[in-house]
Amino acid sequence: MTERISAREAIALVTDSFAELPPTKGDSGPDGPLSWKGYDDARARAAARTGEQESVVCGTATFGTASFGTTIDGRAPLGPVTAVLIAFEFGFLGGSLGERTGDHLEAAYDYARTHRLPVVSLVATGGSRMQEGMLALTQLQRVARQSALTREAGLAQIAVLRDPTTGGGWATLGAGADVTLALPGAQVAFAGSRVRPPDADPAAYTAEAQVAAGSVDALVPQDGMRETLALWLDLLTQPSAGAAPVLPAPVPPALGATDLPATGWDAVQRARAPERPRADAYLDACFSRRVAIGGDRSGGTDDGVLCGFGRAHDGRTIAYAAQRGTPTRPAGYRTAARLLRLAGRLGIPVLTLVDTPGAANDADAERQGAGAAIADLFAAVATARTPVTTLVIGEGGSGGALALAAPGSTWATPDSYFSVIAPESAAAILKRPADEVRATAAQLRIRPQDLLDLGVIRGISERGGA
Repeated sequence: MTERISAREAIALVTDSFAELPPTKGDSGPDGPLSWKGYDDARARAAARTGEQESVVCGTATFGTASFGTTIDGRAPLGPVTAVLIAFEFGFLGGSLGERTGDHLEAAYDYARTHRLPVVSLVATGGSRMQEGMLALTQLQRVARQSALTREAGLAQIAVLRDPTTGGGWATLGAGADVTLALPGAQVAFAGSRVRPPDADPAAYTAEAQVAAGSVDALVPQDGMRETLALWLDLLTQPSAGAAPVLPAPVPPALGATDLPATGWDAVQRARAPERPRADAYLDACFSRRVAIGGDRSGGTDDGVLCGFGRAHDGRTIAYAAQRGTPTRPAGYRTAARLLRLAGRLGIPVLTLVDTPGAANDADAERQGAGAAIADLFAAVATARTPVTTLVIGEGGSGGALALAAPGSTWATPDSYFSVIAPESAAAILKRPADEVRATAAQLRIRPQDLLDLGVIRGISERGGA
């Protein structure tokens, strides 16, 4: 279990400055809307113990200046970024949500939209307030609507999950954020600790389990949260109004071979070579700093697909979705689609790196909805609201690779290929002997120069090319 600190301590830990918003006024009568005996006394004791009048503290905060100074890596300024900050006080009735909590949250979100500010939530809650019954539970609908309106307005929402984050607070402010970070060891689950089955595995109700399930992007230790939040906010609050990015920026020059392959089979062998540069090398060349999202929000992760946001060398924020040379699993496609839609809402252009022998085709992949996941990514690319640029850096295996490629805005490196199907599979389907695989590769016209002649790609990335 992570250390529990107060709302004010959490605010001081991650911000450079904080100004509280005026508290909202509201009174539902003696002992609340249900006339729950002793409720007023419980609230009074909570206020005396914590110094707060409600379970949330809302205000505006600045992030960034104390974390990095005025520049980072000698490049673009980082911060300060101003955001609306919501911090839960668990010491006030377990950080529970009631009607007045809903009033505060609605006012905070409304302020964020009016002033075009992102929202950061430091969540620590046990759920809805029983002493207010269904009126407390319906605050979740209210919060969900405010979050949706803020999303539609193109403003980023980041949640930090403290200990504990359970119930409706997890299912709205936590899991509903664009980026969800968590403190290691925090309890994170819809079911609170006192309502779980007695034989339930406690490890399933942790931040670590939610990362593994694709519901939380990353674990961040408490002493690293200030810098992490500053970087996320800096990257997510820099929309780009420019035209579609084209070579050489944000796409780097080729890191591998510079001469073109002589034959189709040469192209395949180059793309499969263990020493060929992979996605990590290209992303390192593209960005001075980057942060990753993790998971598809549907129960899965795929380490073979890297997704996130980075600062390009021209100072802009670029989103990226990059295959790492392995068969892509359904969770990888869903995570990439999530990235594209988030980038579109925030006005951030996207770079995709294609490198896969194809979609994973094992039984588990089919059970996890491979076809639907690929279809969803095709749709996300086709309807992208910001420019998408693609670089094929290795294997381009069939539809599992094409799903990540931008129509009319795709380039390739000299050590890559793109094919309707792998040459070996094509030969097998055509009932050709193994010694005809190389000839089949030539017939498929899969070399970068073939792709350029066919109009499949716009150009070939070369070392030092302009």
